[in-house]
Amino acid sequence: MSDSPYLIPAESLIFEEEIKKSRFITYLAHTPGVDAAKQFIEEMKEKHKDARHNCWAYVAAKPNDSTFWGCSDDGEPSGTAGRPMLAQLSGSGIGEISAVVTRYFGGVKLGTGGLVKAYGGGVKQALELLQTTEKIPQQEMLIRCDYDHVSLVEHLCQEFSADILDRQYTDHIEISVSLDSRQANEFQQLLTNRSSGTVECILPD
Repeated sequence: MSDSPYLIPAESLIFEEEIKKSRFITYLAHTPGVDAAKQFIEEMKEKHKDARHNCWAYVAAKPNDSTFWGCSDDGEPSGTAGRPMLAQLSGSGIGEISAVVTRYFGGVKLGTGGLVKAYGGGVKQALELLQTTEKIPQQEMLIRCDYDHVSLVEHLCQEFSADILDRQYTDHIEISVSLDSRQANEFQQLLTNRSSGTVECILPD
């Protein structure tokens, strides 16, 4: 199944504001995958280990894939921090993104409504400032051919702007390529047709 392109952060961003004497620092970062998201969160928690709260949320894959979402209130009242932060991220149409909002308590309680507004609002304002870039999901495949068909494979790779990742030379050649996943089926079909079915194309498990 083809994957549509989606936006990802082009760079990290920091947004800071003071609300009723509490200092809120919002961090946004590109985190491709849950492991990267968790690593970023841990780095921010270590950086601000003297803070009262380091609340977080992430959308670690495609924007609409909720199996890769996560959030935490980190000690704030349940539902007042992580969830509103995640709502902003998941509604932004941006994927592979994590947010950490660090709070240095200023002595004035904000109440549940005030906390939701502070945490969600910090992420919302940070997202408005964030620079993004488009990610085109890639499909990797292994092409196995004889030496007579190398030029055919190379020309087709040029035609589809596919990247050649690796080559292995034995009694035949194995070429690893990566290309726009939306074009993978057409690429395979043309490869089969132009080689009269003699070039083998293998998709990873």
